[in-house]
Amino acid sequence: MKRYKTAAILMIIHGGCMEIGGVFCMIPALIWGTDKWDLGQYFSFKLPYFQENLYMMTVMGAMYGLLRLIGAIGLLKNRMYGLWLSVINCTVTLALMMFLLPAGIMDGILAGSALVLILMEYFGDKKILP
Repeated sequence: MKRYKTAAILMIIHGGCMEIGGVFCMIPALIWGTDKWDLGQYFSFKLPYFQENLYMMTVMGAMYGLLRLIGAIGLLKNRMYGLWLSVINCTVTLALMMFLLPAGIMDGILAGSALVLILMEYFGDKKILP
């Protein structure tokens, strides 16, 4: 259970600080106007479509952050939905991290660490072949 708790804390840090925090940082740009700040100079996406729709990407980041927080809370409460939501969220994050650099590196570190801890706790000492 200790590994689940550690993974949940990593996911709370990841969801709270990186995803939802990014949306809170974008709020002043929306209030004062986007012409004063060019957010594209701070974030670099590999795909031009993502770069052109940066504000929609921050909304998607908030959705990922909320799902990550829900999964982490479920994991802390020892619920199966928390386990599966966390595994799915970490897997999707690892698949998509390469499109946002350099923040994708931190995504990979946090999501990868949480996924390894979850799988180590779930499977324990089970062997592949008896």
